[in-house]
Amino acid sequence: MKFDLKTHNRILADHYISVFYSGPILAGGIDGLAEMLQRRLDFDALPLNLSQSVFSVFVEQMNNMLMYSAEKDGFEHLDSRHSKMSKGVFVLGIQNKKYFLQTGNVVTNNNAEILKRRIDHLNSLNKKELRMYFRERAKAEDDNHKSKGAGLGLIEIARRSNSGIEYEISPHADGLSYFTMYVTI
Repeated sequence: MKFDLKTHNRILADHYISVFYSGPILAGGIDGLAEMLQRRLDFDALPLNLSQSVFSVFVEQMNNMLMYSAEKDGFEHLDSRHSKMSKGVFVLGIQNKKYFLQTGNVVTNNNAEILKRRIDHLNSLNKKELRMYFRERAKAEDDNHKSKGAGLGLIEIARRSNSGIEYEISPHADGLSYFTMYVTI
């Protein structure tokens, strides 16, 4: 298939997409995407609080995909070690002066149910309740050294979102679902 840059750019612009990434996610690779995103936010000359909110949600979404993606790509290191990388999709767009961040990745059905319960709970709280819940969970994390964050990332996303966390869970394969998260700031 021939790649047509003009058509590609028009499609992205028609859908208000500024940044699109699909593929493997490594902790070190997130740094490169984060730097690119920060440059984009600097270019847009956003107020500091808006820029920080967009960046914070990006970091939390990428970390969730890194930790919980059930879809992995394997690769060989030069020294013959084998590693696996999580896979996912990240989209940043701007529409009506609001930023939207969307991620998608395959998760286990068990994790999909956990995400659904946590997000539904977070979406039921107002901003003040979210702030108090964040403090409560941060203290609880100190007591649980096995925790991957006590759900603090999702709470942070909900706190920075304009209208809660939108999500969709679709059947994918045996024991797996495709999880999409959409946040507007």
